[in-house]
Formats: sequence, structure tokens, C-alpha cells
Amino acid sequence: MTTLLIARYALNDAVHYGIADGHSLRRLLGTPFDELRESGHVDPLEQARLLAPVAEPRIFGLGYNYKAHSQESHKPVPDIPVLFMKPSTAVIGPDDEIVYPPHGEIVHYEGELTVVIGKRARHVAEEDALDYVLGYTCGNDVSDRVLQRRESAFGCLLMGKGYDTFAPIGPFIATGLDPSDQRIVTRVNGVVRQDGNSRDLVFSVPYLIAYLSKYMTLLPGDLIMTGTPAGVGPLAVGDTVEVEIPAIGVLRNRVVSER
Repeated sequence: MTTLLIARYALNDAVHYGIADGHSLRRLLGTPFDELRESGHVDPLEQARLLAPVAEPRIFGLGYNYKAHSQESHKPVPDIPVLFMKPSTAVIGPDDEIVYPPHGEIVHYEGELTVVIGKRARHVAEEDALDYVLGYTCGNDVSDRVLQRRESAFGCLLMGKGYDTFAPIGPFIATGLDPSDQRIVTRVNGVVRQDGNSRDLVFSVPYLIAYLSKYMTLLPGDLIMTGTPAGVGPLAVGDTVEVEIPAIGVLRNRVVSER
């Protein structure tokens, strides 16, 4: 299947979706969750500002979905998906700023392959699950470890994952990828900190879609952040963090203090 790179972008005080083609964006009519119909209008990529590929998504996160990350976290490998949610207000796009909380102590990056659901899904069979995927993007499940651990001690997880700006996604939605073999590289200030592959997921993308849709209806634009490989670590104000999935691109964000 041909891979398309779908962008959501701002240009001349308007927001569009388009297909990235070299230095151009072939503008779409409507959104890619309707159909991929081109308007015939072509915008220059260098004049556009790339936005988060989905404006206000529901975000489903996975904990401990790589064995090596479970080991570094001193946790057992789970026998069911360990799920949490991040609010839509956590979402930022490429080159937007991650805001370090003024009371934050240990804030970590987590580079992740992120699934973009393309159509309504309920009671989906695992063998049919990928038919409900629009594509894939890069994600960074930024986490306040101190707050996360305090919450986890009582069996919950929300605020440590849910700060504003703690869910960078982008730069594109890539269609037609094989989610079982995607390299995920995270760099902080140019130094590689994570280098994993989705082939090592404990629960595969089709399994996760089938599992979630067993209990709830998945909607177009929902995101599933599939978990992070080993190598998580701290961020500091002034750092630049990059999550790269070669078939998708580089998601780059700078860490700043709260103004």
C-alpha cells in the first residue's frame, strides 16, 4: 500500500488538511476522516505551520507495553493492557513548547508509535482491526513521575500524564504502514536516549484496537499511544526532545518554564 503523509496545517489564518508532497501540500476537501479528496489547491510547505494532526482527540495511553521498559521500571509484564487516558488539552503539535510544571520534580519523555483511528469501531475482531486505522503518527507521552507514582499507589493515573502540553503528536499521519515493524528513536539535545521497535510490543496494535472496542466505541480521530520502549529519562527546561519514526518524520519540541 502506498504511504501518504497527511498534514494538518495553518496558512493565511485558516486551517487545512493536506497531503505532503515534497515541498508542497496538496490541500484536501474537509478532513481525512471523511475521505481523501483533494481540492486541487496546492500550498507551499515552507509557508505553512504544521499543527497537531488531530485537533482535540481522545487519547488512550498504554503502560508497560514493552518488556524492556517494564524491567527498567521494576514492574512485571502485564497480562492485560494497562490503559490510561490523557485529556485533549494535553495535545500540542510539532515545534510547540512543552511547559515544565513549576512544581514538577521529575518529568520524563516517552517516545511512542501512535495509532490514529479512522472510523467508528465497536466489537472489532482482531483480524479486521487495521481496517479501522487511518494511519500512524509520532507521540511523546510526557509524564510527571513523582505525581504518577503517588497516583499509582492508589490505583489511578491521570494528573501525572495529563498536564497541558504533555501530549506532543505529529508531524504527519502516515497511512499504509506496518505497525508491527516501526523503529522509534527519541533524542534529547541530539543524543539518542531511546531506540526501540514496535515489533517488541507486548500487545500488538490489532489486539489493542480489538480490546478497546470490546468495551467502548472508538471514534474517528481517537489516538492510541502504544507504549514506550526502554530508555525513558528526565527532561529539563531548555532541552529539545525529538521523537522520530523514520516512515513518519520527526516530532520536535522544546521544554520551557511556565510563564
